[in-house]
Amino acid sequence: MSGTTDDDDHRLEALGYKPSFRREFSNLATISFAFSIMGLCSSIATTLNTPLLLGGPASVTWCWLLGSCMCFTLGSSIAEIVSAFPTCGGLYTASAQLCPKSYRAIVGWIVGWLNILGQVAGLSSTEFGLANMIWAAVSLSSPTFQLTQGKTVGLFAGLLIVHGLLNSVATRYLAFATRGFVFVNLGATVVIIIVLLATTPRSAMHSATYVFGSQGIVNQTGGWNNGIAFLLGLLSVQWTMTDYDATAHISEEVRRAAYAAPAAIFIAVIGTGILGWLLNVVLMLCSGPIENLPGISGSAFLQIMALRMGTPVALFLWSFVCLTAFFVSQTALQACSRTVYAFSRDHGLPDNGYFGHIAGSTRTPLRAIWFTTILSIVPGFLDLASPIAANAIFALTAIALDLSYIIPIFLRRLYANHPDVNFRPGPFYMGPGLLGWAANVTCISWTLFVCIIFSLPTVFPVTKINMNYASVITVGVVFLSGVWYVLSAHQHYHGPTSNLDAETKARLGLEEVEPDSPSISEKEKVRVFVSLASE
Repeated sequence: MSGTTDDDDHRLEALGYKPSFRREFSNLATISFAFSIMGLCSSIATTLNTPLLLGGPASVTWCWLLGSCMCFTLGSSIAEIVSAFPTCGGLYTASAQLCPKSYRAIVGWIVGWLNILGQVAGLSSTEFGLANMIWAAVSLSSPTFQLTQGKTVGLFAGLLIVHGLLNSVATRYLAFATRGFVFVNLGATVVIIIVLLATTPRSAMHSATYVFGSQGIVNQTGGWNNGIAFLLGLLSVQWTMTDYDATAHISEEVRRAAYAAPAAIFIAVIGTGILGWLLNVVLMLCSGPIENLPGISGSAFLQIMALRMGTPVALFLWSFVCLTAFFVSQTALQACSRTVYAFSRDHGLPDNGYFGHIAGSTRTPLRAIWFTTILSIVPGFLDLASPIAANAIFALTAIALDLSYIIPIFLRRLYANHPDVNFRPGPFYMGPGLLGWAANVTCISWTLFVCIIFSLPTVFPVTKINMNYASVITVGVVFLSGVWYVLSAHQHYHGPTSNLDAETKARLGLEEVEPDSPSISEKEKVRVFVSLASE
């Protein structure tokens, strides 16, 4: 164990960073973390209304299948980079080392802000979804209950504070708790699938034409053609299967990070894609009349469960769906706070490195945790203005995060032969041939496509109340951060920088953080799954 930790710390020092965290995350805890950040059943429950009520059942099933295949190419491409750069800065750190020196500061700045924006929006939307799920259960059990926007926002803020407190404990406790997340997540999904099939009479199930065919295209956008209405269903899968690099943000707390972190991403993307598709298909088979959805609860997912299982059983299983969402928020806050810590450590925030501090008592970035917690409350106030406008937070998550992911993938190919860039693959590597190129090109093209789809308004007529503000917020943050960089930030921010002392740099032979830092030995470049199995 000690030798493994030492190897990880030496590898981190070779990338220019001082080991600051305790490595408490085992292979199981890391895989569980990767599954938990995606949520699966809770994420589908949170977003099912969008594809079902805009494009219909066929949009639910086919968009998930299409989107998950495309997300697999993105997840594989990200895992490859994470394996080469296992630092808590994730793709932010990698981006600046995959381009020429003259571009490192501006590239790191743009990717850093996009990634923080996407993660804050992701945490906020997940917590917002959990608050709505809890109130949905209350509404179903008490039909006379009157839900207000103030109650939703209040519960949302309270849940974030709870997660801030839970994230303030030492890493070993976080790692211990995380181990069980994956079993609740996957177990709840499998049980819901089985119970739905067991309690729905064959005669009450919809036909294959309704679930997969043209009969299942039900356009309720009020203005878009069937093609656009169908594609709006991609929001569910793209929001669920995002934050791939969350595992990278805890890589400085993971044992054998260059192996475990990318393997966890790879396994979680495949598992979430397959099980998520099965869950969506079963939900559509058992969904009943679409005109009765989302029903009194406001959640199509819960309403389908109540229709087939009865309210008591549905609420019992729903508690585990809510628990899964609770786990997603827990892991999302942990990952986001590590990104804020890394960005502050590199002087990317106007805090003079204040949030790039590790508390001695817990060996965690407490300042970054609470800054992230408070910041994530802000997007939730959109719900007070308009519940429809608040849904833009979900689209914002996918747009900002996925754009921050494809930048390092693009840079790695663009500057592959540049003298300033020397990409040294980690143990997870798709190779220099067709496989790697196909995955990279596909995921970049797909991401640009879905960013356009997620920028479109979802219902007509478009007003200031129901406008999709996701693209406006993304462009606004990038523009304002760019202005800030030109006017002031360029004086103190120079891209990801080493925090090693002079003695350590001299010992390692590092005058500055270079992308051609020592790579993992050839002997270590074995298949990651073989390595994990042998542990």
